[in-house]
Amino acid sequence: MADPSTYRPATGTIPTRPGVYRFRDEHGRVIYVGKAKNLRQRLVNYFQDLSVLHERTRRMVTTAASVEWTVVGTEVEALTLEYTWIKEFDPRFNVKFRDDKSYPYLALTMGEKVPRVHITRRPRAKGDRIFGPYPQVGAIRETLDLMLRVFPVRSCTAGVYRRAERAGRPCLLGFIGKCSAPCVGDISEEEHRRLAEQFADFMAGNTSTYTRRIEQRMKAAAAAMDYETAASLRDDLQALEKVMEKNSVVLSDATDADLIALSQDELEASVQVFHVRGGRIRGQRGWTAEILDDSAAPDLVERALTTLYAEGEAPREVLVPVLPANLEQVRELLGRGVDLRVPQRGEKKELLRTVGENAAEALRLHRLKRAGDLTARTKALEDLGEALELDEPPLRIECFDISHSHGTNVVGSQVVFEDGLPRKSEYRRYSVTGAAARDDTASMYDVIARRLKHHLDPPAPDDEDRRRFAYPPSLLLVDGGPPQVAAAQRALDDLGITDIALAGIAKRLEEIWLPGEEYPVILPRTSEALFLVQRLRDEAHRFAITYHRSKRGRAMQASALDGIPGLGPARRRALLDRFVTVSAIRAASEEELVAVDGIGPALAAQIALALRSEEGSAAESGGDAGAEPVVEDEALGVAVNTATGEILDR
Repeated sequence: MADPSTYRPATGTIPTRPGVYRFRDEHGRVIYVGKAKNLRQRLVNYFQDLSVLHERTRRMVTTAASVEWTVVGTEVEALTLEYTWIKEFDPRFNVKFRDDKSYPYLALTMGEKVPRVHITRRPRAKGDRIFGPYPQVGAIRETLDLMLRVFPVRSCTAGVYRRAERAGRPCLLGFIGKCSAPCVGDISEEEHRRLAEQFADFMAGNTSTYTRRIEQRMKAAAAAMDYETAASLRDDLQALEKVMEKNSVVLSDATDADLIALSQDELEASVQVFHVRGGRIRGQRGWTAEILDDSAAPDLVERALTTLYAEGEAPREVLVPVLPANLEQVRELLGRGVDLRVPQRGEKKELLRTVGENAAEALRLHRLKRAGDLTARTKALEDLGEALELDEPPLRIECFDISHSHGTNVVGSQVVFEDGLPRKSEYRRYSVTGAAARDDTASMYDVIARRLKHHLDPPAPDDEDRRRFAYPPSLLLVDGGPPQVAAAQRALDDLGITDIALAGIAKRLEEIWLPGEEYPVILPRTSEALFLVQRLRDEAHRFAITYHRSKRGRAMQASALDGIPGLGPARRRALLDRFVTVSAIRAASEEELVAVDGIGPALAAQIALALRSEEGSAAESGGDAGAEPVVEDEALGVAVNTATGEILDR
């Protein structure tokens, strides 16, 4: 436990302006980020007598080893910078509302020449119409599938669209009626745009116009005894009604609003958000977080609003149970046109109460799940520490694995678990080359040595990535038996590191091998410790094999157009757009090549020479007549038959 007086800055050196401050631990890791209107007034509060500090604040200041600050111009800048640093450094003592995923939206790219509907998790581009967020991607896929039956808007990628355009035939969606196929002229671009506008109009809530129109057409077809058309229109009507059921009206004034409610106890808080657009609930999302400081409800509401809108756009109304701390700064962050308030009566207050009930239920379920998880994780770490005869449970474990194909494309992986949970932001992968790639033990030595050099080499103050490496593990776990453990121990010895425990897990019988021991440690088959070690090993193996496959795939990729000086991805794409196949480019005259944008006479001559000499070399060398050499051009994202020059679908 550190004494805060050892790193307390002199009061006169702390500025009195707005700013953001960071507390770091002895390893230089950021453990808390805060903001202040007056840095001096705020920071001196942390260095009072420990007996008068809140218990959580006392734990933070005694864990920290230094404090630093950054002065900003306004309080809004401080609010934004605090959010950015919390997201970047992931400090352990801050309240962080997150659910480890971004939510899916339905997007219509109205800014494109031929609008496209697709599912996205990214911020919208200029001109896009966005609907959502949806709680699950399955729900949005079902909605999209139903909508495409009635409004067959293009949903394919640009590459698929261009290939269909060149081939003169639509993709599968065009054949089954889920796309109107503007790529082959089955519908004009103007008609397709009107169809996309109708799609957006229906999703925005103007449903009665389209359902009434389809119902009238259905009745007319039935009266004319065109029962096949009537049945198809009936199915269309049922599809739209199913979409409408998913979006029931909850606010009669057709408003756009986000309703935010929270539920908290002494240790944790839960936030739930209902996204209402056009009076209908378009999505729901929620977070839970530990409360590791003295945050009250207004502070938690401020944190939730910052998380939601620091990088996104707020709707016209944002309804909350209590107004946030630093109200004026939050209003400025949201924008002038946003009405941030606490509803006092009516249907909005009732809906907010429903959101609060969802938050309370989410917190209850989280507590039940967390109690079980925490008990199991604590038991696993304690049992593993006892089995390996460690002084204390290994709170940070790093596991390493090596992957290769018969000694080629050798890679290593490092996965990190803290408190029994993965920290994927600190996973690392290694490419192993040269003498280190000769066998598994040499590769393991190389990877372990490279990782631990970061621990020994102090990082620069502004190099946060290196700081994560510098943070020492309690236990190094390697995938393998005595040979791999011995290689890792050699790396520790060569670097003079004696304060990090080491073990290996063998695949066959799941034994735990320790350095220099003749016999392995056998963990009980049903023990939580063994389950934790197996999970670490499997995660390291998954991460290694994923990188190995990626590296192996890149090594096998080639193209007949590669290696021609001056011919980059944009010019290759221009050539293929004009001539479609490599064989057509090879057969083209230099004058035809010059007609392509970006291709000058010198480059055209170079292209012709390279392709024709390559064809001659292939003819001289012969080959297997039954083989069809197909490779991928990574830059262009297409597959190319190098014998014929034909572009193939993946």
